[in-house]
Amino acid sequence: MLWATAGVVALAFLIALEIVARRCAGVPGPITNQAKEVIFAPKPGPLYGGLALMMVVLTWRQRFIAAGVAVGIDVVFVLVRWAVGADMSDGRYFGNGALWVMLGCAVIAVTRRTGRERVLLLQGVGLGLLLVAGRKTGDTWLLITSKTRPTVLDPYVATADHALGNPSWLAGRLLKATGPVGVHVLDLVYAQLAVAAVAVALYQLRNVAAERRFPSHHLVRTFLVIGLLGPAIYMIFPVVGPIFAYGPGTSGTGGLQWAVADLWPHTPPPIGAPHPVPYDGITPRNCMPSLHTAWATAIFIHSRKGPRALRYAGTFWLIATLSATLGFGYHYGADLIAGVVFSLTIEAGLRSLDRGWDRSGARLVAYGATVFTALLLSYRYLPVEMAEHPWLAGPLLVLAMASVIYGYVRTTRSWEPKAAPARRPEPQLELV
Repeated sequence: MLWATAGVVALAFLIALEIVARRCAGVPGPITNQAKEVIFAPKPGPLYGGLALMMVVLTWRQRFIAAGVAVGIDVVFVLVRWAVGADMSDGRYFGNGALWVMLGCAVIAVTRRTGRERVLLLQGVGLGLLLVAGRKTGDTWLLITSKTRPTVLDPYVATADHALGNPSWLAGRLLKATGPVGVHVLDLVYAQLAVAAVAVALYQLRNVAAERRFPSHHLVRTFLVIGLLGPAIYMIFPVVGPIFAYGPGTSGTGGLQWAVADLWPHTPPPIGAPHPVPYDGITPRNCMPSLHTAWATAIFIHSRKGPRALRYAGTFWLIATLSATLGFGYHYGADLIAGVVFSLTIEAGLRSLDRGWDRSGARLVAYGATVFTALLLSYRYLPVEMAEHPWLAGPLLVLAMASVIYGYVRTTRSWEPKAAPARRPEPQLELV
């Protein structure tokens, strides 16, 4: 019943987003874009990531068959595209096979499976398709933000960021000093965040095929909820980022004609009276909060119970993601603090939902939501005061984030099952 309800809610949300995208932005929504990928060339990464997640419910023999069929279908599609002279210069020339296999497994579940086996296979297909749909939904949300929010609030966040020492400006200069090697590594980490998430999720779901059930909580759930709720904050607090508002922008978006000034990353913006500024209708307003930071934080949390290599990878991905978001000028320091609080609050809410709401869980979620709201309000209405008193405001921002981290760690540790103490054997009487 829970999965059926979640499916109905997800479908209703996608339909609503499809309507909004067509009316507000004049473009197809996530349902149309996903349907196109049955035939037209898609981005292969998300689809094969979804296929990998779906295969956690299959046996090893079934996994090899599913992977082989997906690759075979893609070979046929590539040969047909090559024969008709289709343009494949953008790197989109395969990936349909993964989608066809997931849809085929859904048909098999309905027509050839019964009872628990049908439900489990449909859950696997739903998990894989949700990952793909989440990507499409995010792209549509970003387009809607650029079309419906003509002004941005970057001057407010940039002013408030003086309390933190303008970390994006500092990180931008440091990244340029590392040369092309550092830029390439961080760009790879930033762009392949979903790969790290799939790796951690596959470890968490490694026993699904043997146990014939999903664990009560795993990374994919947190990932999807972050992506679902985050864009709503974008609509409330539209921000484009330092490289767009105070720099040259990037290829195809932004630019000096829309920037407040050409200052990033060498000259921090002066403290003044911030006000909303107009910006183009292309660049997504996707900074506040930093969802890359929120997702990397979730990966870090869920990798803690894995083997040492996975824990090290989760730590590296978090540090590298934070460095990339600042170094490339995509985010302010204030965005990152909000992203950490946002992630921990959602994670606490999902874990409380699984174990049953109690006072500790409700208190943690309420506290995280309160801190997150206070951060947004301070960035919007107190940026000048924060910039003029950095030695007070900066530590308070960090302390607010640290308090949520401490509350999360302390509360979740109390939820862990306590190991029963080993019983001492009672002395036995022996005959002498």
